[in-house]
Amino acid sequence: MDVIFIVAAFLLGFAATLVRLPPLVGYLVAGFTLHALGYESSEAIDAVADLGVLLLLFGIGLKLKLKTLGRPAVWAGASIHMLTTIVVIGSFLLLLGSLGLPLASDLSFGQAALLGFAFSFSSTVFAVKALEERNEAASLAGRIAIGILIVQDIFAVAFLTFAVDAPPSWWAIPVVAAVVAARPVYAWLLSRAGHGELLILLGLCLAIGVGAETFDLVGLKPDLGALVVGLMLANHHRATELADKLLGFKDILLIGFFLSIGLGGAPGAVELGLAGIALLVIPLKALGFIAVLTRFRLRARTSWHASVTLANFSEFGLIVAAVAIERGLIDQSWAATIAIAIAISFALAAPLNTTRYVLYTMLAERLLELERSPVDPDDALIDPAGAQILVFGMGRIGTGAYDELVRRRGQVVLGLDRQDDAVAANAAAGRRVVRGDALDNEFWDRLSLDNRVELVVLATNDHRANLEAVRRIKGYVPEARIAAAALYPDERRSLAEAGVDTARNLYEEAGQGLADDACDLLDLIDRTRRSGPSSAGT
Repeated sequence: MDVIFIVAAFLLGFAATLVRLPPLVGYLVAGFTLHALGYESSEAIDAVADLGVLLLLFGIGLKLKLKTLGRPAVWAGASIHMLTTIVVIGSFLLLLGSLGLPLASDLSFGQAALLGFAFSFSSTVFAVKALEERNEAASLAGRIAIGILIVQDIFAVAFLTFAVDAPPSWWAIPVVAAVVAARPVYAWLLSRAGHGELLILLGLCLAIGVGAETFDLVGLKPDLGALVVGLMLANHHRATELADKLLGFKDILLIGFFLSIGLGGAPGAVELGLAGIALLVIPLKALGFIAVLTRFRLRARTSWHASVTLANFSEFGLIVAAVAIERGLIDQSWAATIAIAIAISFALAAPLNTTRYVLYTMLAERLLELERSPVDPDDALIDPAGAQILVFGMGRIGTGAYDELVRRRGQVVLGLDRQDDAVAANAAAGRRVVRGDALDNEFWDRLSLDNRVELVVLATNDHRANLEAVRRIKGYVPEARIAAAALYPDERRSLAEAGVDTARNLYEEAGQGLADDACDLLDLIDRTRRSGPSSAGT
């Protein structure tokens, strides 16, 4: 890749982050700028772009938990919304074409539907970034939004799979069966690949060598191969670690994809006009998600937050458009149109996400009219049933604290954990535990605090999360005392400055406890030695 491409991508990507937009907006602008200066795409950029898309789909496979997709609100909601969006946008484009609008006037019914399909996606990149910034990725609204994005990604992969020039070879069935059957081998390698460069190299080999190249040899889409191999490892305990390790590589390689879109042609007046018209669909897109999610008995508040997260266009729409252009299904100019619409949708979505709570307060009365009863149990209000002590984080530290507090204060303790497995394990052990995250505003809104909470225990070793949790607790239960765990003396000091009443240094106290046990052992040995001779004489 030419050095000028790298420099332009960095400068404009950095400029995008300064105005709180995803860097990919800057990469698209860099491609348009370079095209205007006379630069064109190259085989190197196209190769980098293809690798970026392969790793993107491999990462999706690694994170594709079927349990997440089991909710009707996720798989059915995403399907209904996508079909409706295709019909609405496709019909709208055909209407514009009938009015003689350039670029839309030559569209067939199939092409309009394909463009509606491209515009129906919401951005995974933007959604994950927005959720992580608000510490709400584990909230119900966040999980619903991510689940819908995964379903959309599956539809995209299905399109990429069938958008081929020729049918696959008859060898496809045994080859795909062999790739799937080799899952134990992938798992064995992943368990033993360490945590360094070998783990990264293994991911690249599996995604590109095993998945993409094998599928390509039998006439199947390489993208599908990368997804399938990733899916084979989705339940492995190190799948998330592998996905995180490859994240930087994927993001770097995807720069080539966004540059190639921009280098394909700068937008003209017609493309800019159509992109502007497409943006009018975003409010309807958000309202559609709210209407669908409330039909599945989610609260209006949860539906609102999930829908705002999805109120944008997606980079996957560009991937679909790029494949469609490559197959001659739509005109090249549509890539620039979709790219501009995506970039502007991100610019609009950023302030929308920032002001979502204020906007919900203004719209709550109308949105509540959409709710259906009874509410989904996972979204219903949480009754703490007289709990006066809340323990967040039911791992080893949390369970120990919970048991000791119950022994001393009785059944006034409620344990909370963000992981379903931890909740189930503790419930099976007889503890009163519910799913909850101290960083999740939605959790606090669902918690019916009729009884006075006297104490909140933060039993996690994530210092930054604990500091943020303290701020949440001070806002929702300002009178409660707070106890927290710390790993280092400076963390203990910063927790105290944030308002924590008592903080324990886990390393220091563990060392003291170990020394106490060791001294007890020495005392026992000394007593045994002293009593030995007398015992022998008797």
